[in-house]
Amino acid sequence: MAITFTWLGHSAFEMSIDGHPVLFDPFLTDNPLAAKTADEVKADLILLSHGHGDHVGDTVAIAKRTGASVVGNFETSNWMKRQGVASTYGQNTGGTGDYGYLRVKFTIAFHSASLPDGSYGGTAQGLIVTAKASGQKLYFAGDTALFSDMHLIGDEGIDVAFLPIGDFFTMGPDDSIKAIGLIRPRYVVPMHYNTFDQIAQDAGKWAHRVSNETDATPIVLDPGGSFTVP
Repeated sequence: MAITFTWLGHSAFEMSIDGHPVLFDPFLTDNPLAAKTADEVKADLILLSHGHGDHVGDTVAIAKRTGASVVGNFETSNWMKRQGVASTYGQNTGGTGDYGYLRVKFTIAFHSASLPDGSYGGTAQGLIVTAKASGQKLYFAGDTALFSDMHLIGDEGIDVAFLPIGDFFTMGPDDSIKAIGLIRPRYVVPMHYNTFDQIAQDAGKWAHRVSNETDATPIVLDPGGSFTVP
């Protein structure tokens, strides 16, 4: 058993975690880089970092179509219920939820949060996801600035870190290199870049820096590209 992930553009990922389909921040409609439509993806669990529209994305439609459960913070979970999503779990920062084949721990993230209709979205967070069968650990940072407590996240033993590099709304390439040094993952995947002009970045140049300035292996995917964690 293992983890395979596919980048769907922006911060959206489709994953097979020990054989189970999981979506992260499925912003597909209106995402110019989207590798799939909301009607094509599969999920039995949808994990959300925060309530902004470019992360909540198509969650409601996908959850209603597939019957997937949605895991988000307390406010996002309640909002999902009001949109008619049948199964939601409202965690909060620092808490861990057990969802059968994986555990999800919410970490801090430094970023604003509101929901697509402008209502209060609680706080943004990152997620440490542990696949129970394989034991592999992912750190999905969501939207965040660099913060020194990423060192504590690194103490968890992270196999793959998913970090924003777009700058302007989140940390950029320079701070992401510092973050990798704190987190110390085996692999690192860039996200939240090139979707819009404001977050345009050269991922090849970033990967070169990762290889030369950190001990992590960079994994740069084209939208629709996949990687299996060894």
